[in-house]
Amino acid sequence: MWFGGGPIDAAGALRGFVREAGGCAVVDGGLGTELEAHGADLHDALWSAKCLASAPHLIRKVHLDYLEAGADVIISASYQATIEGFQSRGFSRDESEELLRRSVHVAQEARRVFAAEGDRSSRRGRPPALVAASVGSYGAYRADGSEYSGDYGKSMTKEDLKNFHRRRLQVLAGAGPDLIAFETIPNKLEAQVYAELLEENGIRIPAWFSFTSKDGVNAASGDPINECAAVADSCPRVAAVGVNCTAPRFIHGLILSIKKVTSKPIVVYPNSGESYVAETNEWVVR
Repeated sequence: MWFGGGPIDAAGALRGFVREAGGCAVVDGGLGTELEAHGADLHDALWSAKCLASAPHLIRKVHLDYLEAGADVIISASYQATIEGFQSRGFSRDESEELLRRSVHVAQEARRVFAAEGDRSSRRGRPPALVAASVGSYGAYRADGSEYSGDYGKSMTKEDLKNFHRRRLQVLAGAGPDLIAFETIPNKLEAQVYAELLEENGIRIPAWFSFTSKDGVNAASGDPINECAAVADSCPRVAAVGVNCTAPRFIHGLILSIKKVTSKPIVVYPNSGESYVAETNEWVVR
């Protein structure tokens, strides 16, 4: 792990890594699409997390492909991996937690294999790649597209979300990733939940918060993006703030809005510009 003890300066540690990487660190690309290209059938509510049980070797292959392509950060196959999701497929709680750990360990194994396979001119002078444990939003678990709307229903409370995410976060952090990537956050409430859980559980692993937006001004729920980013900025354990799974045409404006409320590094990994249609489980151009 690249972030040690002492006073927490997660943003400073990440800035140091980016500086050593040459001023810009490259995050890997889509996992699910690459798994499908290798023959995986992901027509399942677990999506890419399905392969943690059925084909972890394919996940390792995709991680290796991205490392070969020059990625500085590889993200674990845990975006849609949850204890509840695995239990719904017949796994025990212990087995479900082990699958969460496996997501991090497979990525770490890919990094070891990459490093052991000889001279890597593409990484000469650059630090070893980081492994980020992905934490998808509650909407990702629901598999109904609500991570792109932030609509979890009026009955959903902060405590409900904390209870959903708490053990999952503890297990992933315990697997020893270098980063924790809270991805596709659709609303300010879930960002507040993550920030409080990081503090309450004493998680010392740097995290990033990345939000999704449909209009270039607000998070998917309609919460102003600057208010969401301010939540991330207020948490010392958050190393970077940004946007993912959002149309490229919105990225520049979102970065400018985020930079008004934080000086932390910015992380950006947009989609290709389509919109998700939950009823058909398809991405369409609009």
